[in-house]
Amino acid sequence: MAQLLDGAGKLVWVLLRSVLRFTFMFINNCVAIPSYCLYLLLLQPLRIWDSSVFWHIEGVMFKWLLAMVSSWGWVAGYTVTEWGDDVRPISEEEAMVIVNHQSTGDVCTLMMCLQDKGTVVRKMMWLMDHVFKYTNFGLVSLIHGDFFIRQGKAHRDKQLIYLKEHLDKYYHSRDRKWIVLFPEGGFLRKRRETSQLFAKKHSLPHLTHVTLPRLGASHVILKTLGAQQENGSVGGDASMLNTTANKRKGLQWVIDVTIAYPKARPMDIQTWIFGYRPPTVTHVHYRMYPIKEVPVEAEALTDWLYQRFVEKEELLAHFYDTGSFPPPEGQKEALSRQMTLDPVWLCLIQSFAFASGYMWYSVLQYIYCCLF
Repeated sequence: MAQLLDGAGKLVWVLLRSVLRFTFMFINNCVAIPSYCLYLLLLQPLRIWDSSVFWHIEGVMFKWLLAMVSSWGWVAGYTVTEWGDDVRPISEEEAMVIVNHQSTGDVCTLMMCLQDKGTVVRKMMWLMDHVFKYTNFGLVSLIHGDFFIRQGKAHRDKQLIYLKEHLDKYYHSRDRKWIVLFPEGGFLRKRRETSQLFAKKHSLPHLTHVTLPRLGASHVILKTLGAQQENGSVGGDASMLNTTANKRKGLQWVIDVTIAYPKARPMDIQTWIFGYRPPTVTHVHYRMYPIKEVPVEAEALTDWLYQRFVEKEELLAHFYDTGSFPPPEGQKEALSRQMTLDPVWLCLIQSFAFASGYMWYSVLQYIYCCLF
């Protein structure tokens, strides 16, 4: 009987905590996202006068919004341990980031672990499934200039054309540096069986922890943003291009990011919102490749991407067996780094969001009263 009561008490506490977390996050969204939009609306004259300053301010606020999402997991004890190469020294250089995709929590994990990588978060562009456009964060991503890609054979060719046009128009004009994509084209659980059948048919490696990547988006990004596009012919705002064309070197790195969850249990967005899972450490492994080592031709690039995901398979298999990633070649032990967030900084950002929400509510209420 005592055990039953104890179990019931824990269940009630989990439910109560979930309700409180959801309420806070709902209010957090209601004050932060409209405030972000209204601030940018107020700053539209600055966008015409000096677009570089406008997008700098937008990037700072975008980073703050992503920090708020990170804080939801941080408060619940969902932290990140990093392995492999240290990417912070190249945070100001242009890079394409390829990530394995297991669940909706992958995006939240990246939002958290990239917070301490200099200006990366505010200068990055995301490639996401078009479904994310209709989430609470969709409007923010749309304003920031992220690209929403529609999956499926019927849309594939047109989407790649749209991606090329989007990069020409927004990547340089908004001073983007990192572009993040999930080459698998969907969640592991949804694509694994199809990928394995394709691999068997074409005598390719059998993968369990990842799926075979798709070429399209990676190929377009490398051809569009590579050094050969440094001649100023890339589309976008002329004023911005004139100031950046001579400074840009094009993509300089491909960063291969592998996300691993304990016991192969992915963290989804619902877990981040409700916090019903016990404190969990997500492990993120980085491997950097100079762009000169990455082929651009379709066939060679396909082989190169396949090899990267075979390596991801080996990394994840080792992690699930041992609880750590294998050491780099020539070393006996792999070293990890605990990624941390400053709680004071998170509190200041949240306070600013709620203060802004109150300010804008008061302003709009005053305008309404004056008009009506």
